[in-house]
Amino acid sequence: MRLALKTATRLLLVAPSTPTSRARLSGFSFSPPRTLTLPLHSLPPAKTLLLATTPSFQSCACSPMSTHQVRDNIELSPIEKSIFDRLLATLSHFNLQTQLRVAGGWVRDKLLGKDCYDIDIALDNMMGTEFVDKVREYLLSIGEDAQGVCVIESNPDQSKHLETARMRLFDIWIDFVNLRSEEYTENSRIPSKQRFGTAEEDAYRRDLTINSLFYNINTDSVEDFTKRGISDLKSGKIVTPLPPKATFLDDPLRVLRAIRFGARFEFTLDEDLKGAAACDDVKDALAAKISRERIGTEVDLMISGNQPVKAMTYICDLTLFWIVFSLPPEFEPAISDGCERLCISCLDTAWNLIHSLGESTFTAEQRRLTLYAALFLPLRNTFYKEKKDKKIPVVNHIFRESLKRKAKDAETVIDLHRASYKFLSLIPYLTSSEDIQSVDLDWMKDLIDVPISSRIRVVTGFLLRELKDFWRVALLISTTLHPININDTEDEHSQLLKRRDLFNTVENSIIRLDLEKVWDIKQLINGKDVMNALQLKGGPLVKEWLDKAMAWQLANPSGTAEECIECTYALMEEAQLAAVMIGNTSHPLLEVTQLATL
Repeated sequence: MRLALKTATRLLLVAPSTPTSRARLSGFSFSPPRTLTLPLHSLPPAKTLLLATTPSFQSCACSPMSTHQVRDNIELSPIEKSIFDRLLATLSHFNLQTQLRVAGGWVRDKLLGKDCYDIDIALDNMMGTEFVDKVREYLLSIGEDAQGVCVIESNPDQSKHLETARMRLFDIWIDFVNLRSEEYTENSRIPSKQRFGTAEEDAYRRDLTINSLFYNINTDSVEDFTKRGISDLKSGKIVTPLPPKATFLDDPLRVLRAIRFGARFEFTLDEDLKGAAACDDVKDALAAKISRERIGTEVDLMISGNQPVKAMTYICDLTLFWIVFSLPPEFEPAISDGCERLCISCLDTAWNLIHSLGESTFTAEQRRLTLYAALFLPLRNTFYKEKKDKKIPVVNHIFRESLKRKAKDAETVIDLHRASYKFLSLIPYLTSSEDIQSVDLDWMKDLIDVPISSRIRVVTGFLLRELKDFWRVALLISTTLHPININDTEDEHSQLLKRRDLFNTVENSIIRLDLEKVWDIKQLINGKDVMNALQLKGGPLVKEWLDKAMAWQLANPSGTAEECIECTYALMEEAQLAAVMIGNTSHPLLEVTQLATL
């Protein structure tokens, strides 16, 4: 099948309704089947592409409660034992009555049998800086060095509400902070009042019960002051220690943390928690009280995590999608209802394809930006205007304003969206022996001088020189968009295998064309050669002729520099002659020639 991109104008999304597809995610129910149309381009006619929707992660009442393996006690590694022995020895050396407790994530992960090197120690009767000074003094007394001692000042904008002391023991960074109790004002997530608190008060101020556990170093025991932290770990539930609405209104960022941990551990969000997270008061507080940098950081952790589709689906189910990925006040065209579901479906397709291809195909950074590009694929033709009425993709606004991510991230994803348009139009040729005709690719019309038999190598080479190491990412995005032939008996896995085979076919074709690292090829003719030939000091004509020279080079991979120069000069003379014959005295090359003869 041959398909030019201009014919791929709509993306039809149909939710599966077969028992087989419904059985894939036990413990969750699917939303009713629905059809969504994704506009890709404005030109008719329309083609359709079938994709499977992502399930809505709603708890299924009839499903049994899942259980997770949780250890009865914490097994310390040799390094952890050495660290804690030094801290206990400090207490004994100075006759201190301080209780040392490891808080939060380390306790949770150790009980789940996972490694964790993020050790935060809470002190019940002194500041972290004071205790670190004691540890340092003790280490010096026994002839050991205290490494990397520093103090991290409180910074509420970065979620650092208390001063934290830090030091390195046995090559592991340890943070020390005092137990605390907090009170919040109505319009800020920064505590208005803080004081030394008890371990129980500190546990109840935590975001989730699974993060409220302590490991008491003094007694070598796990402490569960909320009385449900361990049971929620075992049952796989995401629950807040206090009523969820009050918890979220105090610090709305906890909504996103609940989603992230729920997705990461594949735990179920508590029904009351979901209701509170989706209520208007909490959504308004999330938009008003939380800095966009903090929202962006949480989203980045989700996208880079082990369950990005589930995390984004939770955000969608809780009607938080357009709160998190806020759009500019005005944009066009209008976004259709259900667009967020289509975003999740595109993400799901890309995520499954990455795993089908093998995770080693992409670096961690490439995978992250692939998933962002897939998530925002339905928005790639939506624009807003800035200064001088310049049209800018809304994806730029989402990255730079809604998430406060690096400008480079926005640029890369937008470039990938544009490149997917080009790659999509090349797939029919790269999967067959068909030659590219001059009228087929409007984005490479300047290369009409290239022999037809060489055009696929030349055009693909130019695209890969533009994308460099990200060409496989652009290919994956294009593969998710490319129509595939399916029948009623094929399930989602069969469709995925067809997309994987399509990716591999195009990849192998590029490798056979010897283009895998084409951007490393040194150009035979440089800008100085062109400027000398045309008597120029620079300008767009230089790049135009450098591109023509590179086109010749790609079409003639065994050609020499002398042959390239000779061919390029011949093309220049032909262009000058053609300008004379049609009476185009304003042709740039003719003007250059006339000036050169004066």
